Amino acid sequence: MKVVILAGGLGSRLSEETEQKPKPMIKVGDKPILWHIMHIYAAQGFREFIIALGYKGEIIKHYFWDYHRVRHDVSIELATGKVTVYDRGAEDWIVHLVDTGIKTETGGRMKRLKNWLKDETFMLTYGDGLANIDLGLLLKKHRSHGKIATVTAVRPPSRFGGLTLDGDRVFSFIEKPQIGEGWINGGFFVFQPGILDYLPDDQTVLEKEPLEKLAAEGELFAYQHTDFWQCMDTMRDVRLLNSLWQAGSAPWKIW
Repeated sequence: MKVVILAGGLGSRLSEETEQKPKPMIKVGDKPILWHIMHIYAAQGFREFIIALGYKGEIIKHYFWDYHRVRHDVSIELATGKVTVYDRGAEDWIVHLVDTGIKTETGGRMKRLKNWLKDETFMLTYGDGLANIDLGLLLKKHRSHGKIATVTAVRPPSRFGGLTLDGDRVFSFIEKPQIGEGWINGGFFVFQPGILDYLPDDQTVLEKEPLEKLAAEGELFAYQHTDFWQCMDTMRDVRLLNSLWQAGSAPWKIW
């Protein structure tokens, strides 16, 4: 089963970083967040990826183009230019890098991948969110209802400490509870190919009319993920994810 990763947006809320590179290439530790997302899938048996490129997509192309050579030891014969690469066990992934346009919206990017998806069930997520999600259970949920789409519903971590009050007395205090907010779209979708019929053109925003229409028609179900989920929308998020990784306590590291 193929995994589509939307990696073409401008990432304007992270302009400090995205002036120089696309958002999925912002690093968590010494690797781009895109690498972390792909490892979440690969660790659970999903190893064929379609990366939908847009803004500064050439940087992502160069990353994977050079990936094999950079990860391995090499010998170079300067007189002839012959290069010998010594295997050090790279990831067993197939990565398709597809230009889907600079100004194309999320639904339009999916539509442009029609020939790559070949009328098969596929997974899709954004290039800026991490979770310790059980993809097997997500897929089981999708297959159980037989509809077009399944979205992973998450409760984002609150930015503030949670208080339970008894009059003026604080009955309990929870520092930044995970369940302090309502359910939101956490990415990590599963789609039937019929979703493409809901995406007319490049300017289609997946999260607007297509998902709204699917919901109204009873074709959209949710898989509720109640454990760790974190997006990378702000520099605060970048610092949080890096602090978890550097402390060796990154919940999304399931590989």
